[in-house]
Amino acid sequence: MKIYDVEGFPNPARVRIALAEKGATDKVTFIPVDVMGGEHRSEAFRAKNPDAVVPCLELEDGSHISQCNAITEYIDGVFDGPSLTGTTPKERARISMMNLRAENGLLNAVGAYFHHATPGLGPDLETDQCAEWGNRQKQVAANTMSYLDGVLADSEYLAGEAFSIADITAFAGLAFADFARVEIPESLANLHAWRARVAARPSIAA
Repeated sequence: MKIYDVEGFPNPARVRIALAEKGATDKVTFIPVDVMGGEHRSEAFRAKNPDAVVPCLELEDGSHISQCNAITEYIDGVFDGPSLTGTTPKERARISMMNLRAENGLLNAVGAYFHHATPGLGPDLETDQCAEWGNRQKQVAANTMSYLDGVLADSEYLAGEAFSIADITAFAGLAFADFARVEIPESLANLHAWRARVAARPSIAA
């Protein structure tokens, strides 16, 4: 298995954390993609992933899986270890719901702010910006942080008492917020405490 990515980018980080949680980091080969140089938009890379984004998983049969949620679901299913996506229909549904809330409301919202309302990755890559949209999404991210803080008042993790892909997504979203200089209010004590617990996990702290 091969994973095309950029180490340190938010969505590649989600995949790397999932692999580490499953003890499978050494089961894949990471291939860096020169995003700053536009390699992700090349014909060769689009043949692997027409979305022109990282990460992208290449299987041994030469087929490809893109979209971060699909990749992490595959990783969770193919490798041993505690499930990150749930083992019962109710668990899977709740984890999927919270993962999408963290993805759309936090990680993607911060991404929209970064790519539209700041210089982002520079003028060569940020060619279709809408600052108004970006700033609106910054507020979406703030609202989602407050929502997640409330969820964490009643549970250890975002989808219950077990660590899941929802926590991975939200953790990556907060890291992106730091990078994009989107404030994480100190008043959100539950969110900060959860973040410290997650950061101490071997899959992240190593």
